[in-house]
Amino acid sequence: MPASHGYAAQSSATPLAPFSFSRREPLPSDIAIDILYCGVCHSDLHMARNEWGSSVYPLVPGHEIVGRVTHTGAAVTKFKVGDIAAIGCLVNSCRTCGNCNTGLEQYCEKGFTLTYGSPDPIDGSVTMGGYSNNCVVDERFALRIPANLDLAGAAPLLCAGITTYSPLRHWKVGPGKKVGIVGLGGLGHMALKFAHSFGAHVVQFTTSESKREDALRLGADEVVLSKDEEAMKAHAGSFDVTLDCVSAPHDLNAYVNLLKRDGALVLVGAPEVPPTVHTMGLIFGRRSIAGSLIGGLPETQEMLDYCGQHNITSDVEVIPMAQINEAFERMLKQDVKYRFVIDMATL
Repeated sequence: MPASHGYAAQSSATPLAPFSFSRREPLPSDIAIDILYCGVCHSDLHMARNEWGSSVYPLVPGHEIVGRVTHTGAAVTKFKVGDIAAIGCLVNSCRTCGNCNTGLEQYCEKGFTLTYGSPDPIDGSVTMGGYSNNCVVDERFALRIPANLDLAGAAPLLCAGITTYSPLRHWKVGPGKKVGIVGLGGLGHMALKFAHSFGAHVVQFTTSESKREDALRLGADEVVLSKDEEAMKAHAGSFDVTLDCVSAPHDLNAYVNLLKRDGALVLVGAPEVPPTVHTMGLIFGRRSIAGSLIGGLPETQEMLDYCGQHNITSDVEVIPMAQINEAFERMLKQDVKYRFVIDMATL
């Protein structure tokens, strides 16, 4: 079996540390890659610390993976040795249900396999993620990165990118639409870039005045401090869609009241504390609160191709593997613009 090494959490209370393990043997439809870069998602921290209550240890995080193909199985047609390949949040699904058959593997009716922390239906092991030197995956769940994109900046597109691209496309964001983005972090800055690129009028909500200049640089038409009650009231009843990218507990009701009739507040952040929502804000205006989970493989490739055409990548700070625990602490303090990416050459 392919030997691997990376960084793992051994429990919810221990820092990530060097860890050796084995990957499964590649099947005829599999590719193997040497990982070049892996993005650091807030979900990685949630999982390492078992904040969602589903973590299995030892746990190697990482689901924003870019690498070079080192092996192709006999049945592989999409890749050849030497190609750049990318892996996002999923590495398998049932492939037979209605959602899988329509390219919505993220909503697999029988259950998908996460890139890390999931039982692998192929060999019964637990999947290990991209904070490591290599990976094995079925070519169906591998994606192509446009050649013009910086690989470190492209890595977060595999989660932060598709998590925001998919709902903006689903709710038909474009010219003539007024769109709110809540939070300017790893997800929020990608949502802002996409919504601006799609031609919408984009309002960035933030709790920090210090982020105003950056929000405008990234494409916001307006910036609103969410703590300013008068500034919030000035936008009442005016948004078609607001994408909430915040993963910490916060009040949703203020954003519900800013929606037009039939407007939608779409949640892509996942706070560990369930929110409280006042139903009257929804009833008066036929407003809705919805959620969205990454994207299927076809839409993720569409997103990557769109990024190639429009030269869109994540704003990243590249770090050595040994700084991952420090990066987790800085991420909690919002001390990153806007996504950490691990350079696996430093492993």
